[in-house]
Amino acid sequence: MKKEDNLVVRYSDKDLGSFKKIIEEKISKAQRDLELIRSAYMNDGNNGTEDTSPTFKAFEEGSQTMSKEANTQLAIRQEKFIRDLKNALIRIENKTYGICRVTGKLISKKRLKLVPHATLSIEAKNNIS
Repeated sequence: MKKEDNLVVRYSDKDLGSFKKIIEEKISKAQRDLELIRSAYMNDGNNGTEDTSPTFKAFEEGSQTMSKEANTQLAIRQEKFIRDLKNALIRIENKTYGICRVTGKLISKKRLKLVPHATLSIEAKNNIS
């Protein structure tokens, strides 16, 4: 932590570099996961059921529809997660990363390692909830 002339407290450049590495790794993994999700719901799902009973085919089509909806929701959540992580990288560049947007205090390193895109300290999050 570093205190500057106007009493602004922020993480050191070294700490910010460490967080940046964590976030970049998470973005990379999240983008790979998103591609897997997208490929799952872009797949036509043709598993050779044309010769099975019509009842089974109807169940499978219903299951495919539910699965596509679930995968779409997963993809949307994954895209938001990636966007939040990229916003965290912007805050690192601005040297505002890790500062709670409610209290103005530093978010604990432990929390940021677990939730690197966090913008609220535990204290602020608990008061909002």
